Amino acid sequence: MTWSPEQIANAIDGTVSGNQSNRISKISGFESADEQSISCLFRQSYSHQLLTTKAGVIVLSQDSQEQPHKHQCFIKVKNVLLAMQQLSSLFGKDDSSFAQVSTQTEIAPTADVHASVGLGAFSIISENAQVGEGTTIGSQVYVGPNVSIGKHCKLYPGVKIYANSHIGDYVIIHSNAVIGADGFGYVFNQDQFDKIEHLGTVIIEDNVEIGSNTVIDRAVFDSTIIRQGTKLDNLIQVAHNVEIGKHTMIAAQAGISGSSSVGSYVQMGGQVGVVGHIDIADGSQIQAQSGIASSITEKNKKWYGYPILPYRAYLRSYALFKKLPELFKQLKDIRKDLDKLKD
Repeated sequence: MTWSPEQIANAIDGTVSGNQSNRISKISGFESADEQSISCLFRQSYSHQLLTTKAGVIVLSQDSQEQPHKHQCFIKVKNVLLAMQQLSSLFGKDDSSFAQVSTQTEIAPTADVHASVGLGAFSIISENAQVGEGTTIGSQVYVGPNVSIGKHCKLYPGVKIYANSHIGDYVIIHSNAVIGADGFGYVFNQDQFDKIEHLGTVIIEDNVEIGSNTVIDRAVFDSTIIRQGTKLDNLIQVAHNVEIGKHTMIAAQAGISGSSSVGSYVQMGGQVGVVGHIDIADGSQIQAQSGIASSITEKNKKWYGYPILPYRAYLRSYALFKKLPELFKQLKDIRKDLDKLKD
């Protein structure tokens, strides 16, 4: 399907100027774009690329003073990043391959699967599981007993959902994610570790997205909970009895230990480590590779380092840390001079 610049501008609340003759069928970067491409100028410092790109339509800030060249069409918007998100929906992926129910799918007689659900080959829907309207499930997905999956969810190939887990509406789970595995819970008994049975569940609320190879463990008792609108990247470990609040963003390879609570609107960079049994306040911003060893009680603050410090305090400390070898050498020289004076 192709779009005119005017149709695109209406979809992203933009203003059109320049050549409007091209029909647009895809989103591209500046270098790979052709006349059927739309590209986005996110930073004014990249404006030199406007001279060489072949993109038929370019989205840029309404504050930009740039003017389209002869072959170009500009769409100016308030927020280029938001416009890009809207464009990604407009030119979204075709998931028609999920639209049918494969003959190689196994559905238990007691399962309740809506007639509109698409199921890929070799997927299993177990006893008493429920799958809501408009949900699509890729190949080799396992849905365990008593699992409930809401409306218009999307489960990519290889997802595994253990028994009794609850998935809300409009949830996206990418390939090979595991929901509801046992947590890492043992008791040392004389000369060995005895396993603690995990009898709880996982609850994932509406509009959550979970990346590939991410694991969310079931609770020992009660529930591990991911609240509405939260987005988890690939390769994240969420341990038993963790609760993550609404609209929180967590980047790849982060790990959250058992029984910790992460607030709403938290932003957590890649490879952040969180110890167990602590709380992280709403709106916290944790820089990549930071280590959180105690609770964060102040809301809407930035943190960095291991153990974490307030963001700017860490930067000041690191500026000094880099100079320690030089400062140590100077200190040794001063010590030598002092020794000479004593002599």
